[in-house]
Parts: sequence; C-alpha cells; structure tokens
Amino acid sequence: MTKLNRSVERGLKILEVISSNGVCSLAFLAERTGLPKPTILRICATLVQQRWLTQSRSDSRYRVGSRFPRVNPRPDSIDALVEAGAAAILALSEATGLGVDLAAPLGNGRIEIVDTTRTFSDHGIFPDCIGYRPSPFRSALGCAFLAALEPAQEAEYSARLAVHTTGKDRTAALALPAKLREVRAQGYATREDAYWGRAVDYGGVPSAIAVAIAAEGHIVGAVSLIWLAEQHSVPTIVKAHLEDLKATAREIGALYAANVG
Repeated sequence: MTKLNRSVERGLKILEVISSNGVCSLAFLAERTGLPKPTILRICATLVQQRWLTQSRSDSRYRVGSRFPRVNPRPDSIDALVEAGAAAILALSEATGLGVDLAAPLGNGRIEIVDTTRTFSDHGIFPDCIGYRPSPFRSALGCAFLAALEPAQEAEYSARLAVHTTGKDRTAALALPAKLREVRAQGYATREDAYWGRAVDYGGVPSAIAVAIAAEGHIVGAVSLIWLAEQHSVPTIVKAHLEDLKATAREIGALYAANVG
C-alpha cells in the first residue's frame, strides 16, 4: 500500500473546512481539523503564497483565494477584488495615515466590506468590519456604489432596498435620489453624520468618503477612506486625499480586470 503524504492530507483538510465555511479563524481551523495551530499556520502560509487562500490583514482570518480550483475556472469576483486591492489599499493607508475599506457587491445593490487596513492603534477605529454590509442609504461605500450604477439599475435597486426600511434608514432612503445626484456631481460619497451602522464600539464616531471601482465599464466595488470625525473634517480630507482615493480605485479596477480577464 502506498504511503500517504501527511502534509498534503492536512492541507486538503484545511481547504475543505475553509471552502465549506467561508472565512475561518486559526482557532476555528484548529477546532475543526484537530491540527496544532503551528502546523495550520505553516500550511496556510504556503497556500496564501500560492493564492489558494487569502488572509485578511485586519483579523488574520482565511478564505479561499483566486487560484482555488473551482467548477467555474474564472476567479471568484470577491477573491479577485481582494487580491487586486490588497497592496493598493495598504499603500493608500500608509500615504494618508487613514483607514481604508474595500467593498464588493453582493447583488441587488448591496455591498460587503471584504478587506480593510483599519487598526485601532493607528486610526482609533477598531478593525472588526470584514463581512459587514454597510447601509446603501447612509454609508459612504453604499452610496458611492449605487451612484455609479446605470440610472435604470440604480433606480431598481434603490426602490427594492427601500421597501422594508424603517427609522433613520427610511428617512435616508426617501432622500436617496437627491443624495446620489450630489455624489455624482461632487465625485465622491460621504458617510452620514453620526452614522455608526451597527451597535459596536468603533472607538469613536467615524467619518468617511468613498468612490466606486470600475473595471472595463462595470462597477465591481467601492473603496473608502475612514477616520475619526473629531480629528478631521470632510472638506479637509477631500482636499488632501480625494485624488489619491480616485487613483487607488482606478488601480484596483485595472488589476481586477487583468485578474478576471
């Protein structure tokens, strides 16, 4: 009987857990596979290097990467966006001193944050945002994405999203057409004042500006700068860093198109 390669066997076990469960922490992988954490770290480092996995900078969790074998040979759009944006958002964050969030579309006008450079020590904002779906009406990312869509598509999604909203979201949904016109006119979207998005401790009230990411004429995501509102005003950040934000969006769009083309 041919002797099995234990390293390959362990790597396949890790891949099976991640592909079945989505984003996985080191502790979760250890629990599900029964493998020691140092072993998992070594195997995952190899898989990340080969792009079978990607690892979030903010919380070190793993998800399948763009080279993970699939029935559809084209890379998954979210994985491709994360890969295209990883270096670009880090460079933007280092250049501006601000946090940067990257969001991908989920369909029907909703987006999800898929990568971030936020750290509490550098930005005063906790980085627990991967997988969060910001409001399409009140967040900078959500409004930047909707405003960049074709008018018919934007109207369809906006109407569908507004159906079950209440409270402040309902008020923002009713004002959305005017807000999206403003976004298109000024070239960026802003976060609603004092909008927190969910009941977590951000470390302080954040402010943000965002722009959409286009690849070959299609809107494939959005990217934002985020900071503590008490530290800088929106006009100050716009004057200092909007062009850098737009350049980063163009860079990510070009890399994304190359990855999935």
